[in-house]
Amino acid sequence: MDALTIVVRQAENNAWANLRLHRACALLTDAEYAATRTSFFPSIKATLEHIYLCDLYYLHALRKGGRGRAMYFEPDPTFATCALLSTEQRAVDRALLDHVASLPDARALDEVIVIPRRDHDQRERVGDVLQHLFQHQIHHRGQAHAMLAGTRVEPPQLDELFLAEELPLREADLRELGLPVR
Repeated sequence: MDALTIVVRQAENNAWANLRLHRACALLTDAEYAATRTSFFPSIKATLEHIYLCDLYYLHALRKGGRGRAMYFEPDPTFATCALLSTEQRAVDRALLDHVASLPDARALDEVIVIPRRDHDQRERVGDVLQHLFQHQIHHRGQAHAMLAGTRVEPPQLDELFLAEELPLREADLRELGLPVR
């Protein structure tokens, strides 16, 4: 499997894991969703909003446009409900999927892009930015997953179900996301 195929599969897995986590969080009441908990961010709500904001930020850099540095000076988006955030997360996941699918070949992963920081422009390879973004998602989804374990809602399986043998366990989710069933 070539590097670009791996990146596309990571983006697919990312969208799938977000769908499953958001679906479980939607079973919480608004109060449970926003309740103070122990983790890096103080609630499931704050953690999922952070994931969304960082996805949006890096996607803007990957697309070489958008709000860029202005995002540092805008108020962080907050969503009154999990359902509202889930809709936006799904849209940014789709945009990321579309972006990686549009890369012409694996050489595009070596292209250098500019990530506008508060006080400078950071230059990084596309492949490294994508790996960072996927790891960031996994890291914070794990925190939300752990916080969810402290509620009445059972956290969803987010890992091995993306292997070939478990296709029947995720097929409906892939169809819902418009992803290849494989």
